[in-house]
Amino acid sequence: MSEQWGKGDEDFNPLWSGLLDAKKSGWYNADTGELVNGFPVTAGDRVLDVGCGDGTEALFCARQGAHVTFTDIDESKIKHVSGRFEELNAPGGFRSVVCDSNPLLVDSEDATRIICREVLEHVDDPVQVMSEMARVGTPGALYILSVPGETGERVQKAFAPPEYFQHPNHIRIFSEDDFTSLVTNAGLEVLECNKNGFFWVMWMSMVWIIQQEMEEKGELDHNSLVGSFQPPFHQHLHDWGKLWRYVLSSPRGLAFKEQMDQVLPKNLVILARKPA
Repeated sequence: MSEQWGKGDEDFNPLWSGLLDAKKSGWYNADTGELVNGFPVTAGDRVLDVGCGDGTEALFCARQGAHVTFTDIDESKIKHVSGRFEELNAPGGFRSVVCDSNPLLVDSEDATRIICREVLEHVDDPVQVMSEMARVGTPGALYILSVPGETGERVQKAFAPPEYFQHPNHIRIFSEDDFTSLVTNAGLEVLECNKNGFFWVMWMSMVWIIQQEMEEKGELDHNSLVGSFQPPFHQHLHDWGKLWRYVLSSPRGLAFKEQMDQVLPKNLVILARKPA
């Protein structure tokens, strides 16, 4: 196992290819101050990040000068993200909340920008959580919401260990119609629905395949995960990152990415607005 682990360019991190892929889809545009196309964040905004994870989106908003409230059910993640905010010395200030989003421990009509990425597939009652997010938005508030794409989830389900699709992980798969209805039934107006993240469907599928092979060879305990998001990475994940970096730098690479994002998306992303 060790001779396959972390080989390749010493200074290359395959996750950079995932970040480059996201930027090609319009994410993290510091030049325009948009978290994603159509979702500008300014110093006058009050941002709520529901299920903040590692805090990537929340920190982007903080760098634009916004006040940021971030929530997560995992207290250790809240502590980690709070530490990152303190290091940043975020000019707009921040508030951290440990909660399961039902209810959100946030005042009604408190946020002008609401972010919820890859959370709704985990929760027991997505209708109620969506209702809570609608409650806390100001009139005219913008929302960026995402769930895993249906086709990508079904591909992964063929290879992932069963627990990946059990509580507290992904306990439901949303179709595009289901996701759109969830948002509109909460009283929000859907402005756009996009698909992206083919890179990550391939990444995660490789993780599951490599893990199963290594388990069968007795090289990995079932409870371990093959470096999906933390180095050192398996050689095949390095190779995939390098290949995708090459694709994105090629003359027709962006067109290919856009086609594959439609066919096999990791994410369904909705840009929505609370009616004024």
